[in-house]
Amino acid sequence: MSDQRIDDVAAYMRDLGQRARTASRALARASTAAKNRALIAIADRLHAERESIAQANWTDLEAGAAKGLDAALLDRLELTPGRIDAMIEGLRQIAALPDPVGAMTDLDYRPSGIQVGRMRVPLGVVGIIYESRPNVTADAAGLCLKSGNATVLRGGSEAFASNQAIAVCLQRGLAQAGLPADGVQVVATTDRAAVGAMIAMPEAIDVIIPRGGKGLIERISREARVPVIKHLDGICHLYIDRHADLDKAFAIALNAKTQRYGTCNTMETLLVEASVAALILPRLAAAYEEEGVELRGCPRTREVLPTARAAVESDWDTEYLAPILSIRVVDGLDEAMVHIARHGSAHTDAIVTEDYGHARRFLREVDSSSVMVNASTRFADGFEYGLGAEIGISTDKFHARGPVGLEGLTSVKFVVLGDGQVRT
Repeated sequence: MSDQRIDDVAAYMRDLGQRARTASRALARASTAAKNRALIAIADRLHAERESIAQANWTDLEAGAAKGLDAALLDRLELTPGRIDAMIEGLRQIAALPDPVGAMTDLDYRPSGIQVGRMRVPLGVVGIIYESRPNVTADAAGLCLKSGNATVLRGGSEAFASNQAIAVCLQRGLAQAGLPADGVQVVATTDRAAVGAMIAMPEAIDVIIPRGGKGLIERISREARVPVIKHLDGICHLYIDRHADLDKAFAIALNAKTQRYGTCNTMETLLVEASVAALILPRLAAAYEEEGVELRGCPRTREVLPTARAAVESDWDTEYLAPILSIRVVDGLDEAMVHIARHGSAHTDAIVTEDYGHARRFLREVDSSSVMVNASTRFADGFEYGLGAEIGISTDKFHARGPVGLEGLTSVKFVVLGDGQVRT
């Protein structure tokens, strides 16, 4: 599983892209049964090879620790037995989902007698550039396969051995089902020139989905000649309203921050209505202290929690991905929504309230890809939304928004059904 020495990365990537393009045509016409067979075969192969995958992952973890990767990155990199199980289960769930490809909707007769509708079709070749999390390799490949797309996957150098071990399972599963192994291409070099080549190959790749740090996504968005589906930050908010059930608020606020720190749907800022701040914040602070979470608060927060550090303006715009939480006391729903509009990243925001009107306003007026009532932001995930798995979160407003599952990996074309009509 050592990194391949490739003298001409540009030529290697062109060849890889062309093979993916050729395979995409076979996948676009593949039957649902064939795609499902491939998904189950891949899941079975991952289960059979779980020990070798774990060993490859341990190689990556040791190398990452030696290079000084921080705890959040190492957490993203690790493939625990539970995470391997989740990869396998995700593929089985994708196989059980309805196939969107070929579905026709909105068929309607026009005065001329023709029927006009829309058919859902694959995007073609999806390029995915990601860091740290090797489970993305299986999740992304599975979603692209079920939606009839070929995929080119370029994982981070820190997960190279893990990704290559998973790639073997992917390609063998495809071949076992009679589909082209080239339908999933896992880039076999850590040379950064491969990323530059991928985002400049519109003849081979139809869309790029970056998953990683803000620097990576900004670079790809700036330099790509291929359309990009992206989100830059996960600055997620939870607002505790004056009409909240405080037991619910406590459980949700604790889970949203501490269930996992290194994910884009983790709460980074807690907003609390002033009339309930003294009732809920001390209780939450004690629980956060047990979890080792550092609290940074506005002046009104520090009146209730004197031990909290003073928040600075940049805290409201920071995705910590770490056990740090910013807290602001606000005068009500309107101020909370103004704060979210100013400092949020349009990813996921939640309200805890028993007031139906406040819940409705929050759902309607907060302009994020996921908006929640009385639930943890950690649910903003394709697996939890019933998509089987997700290929990423989109905070863009065109084509796909929120967790991108099967439908987000397809487009539509108009279809016209006639019986000899001609235009006069």
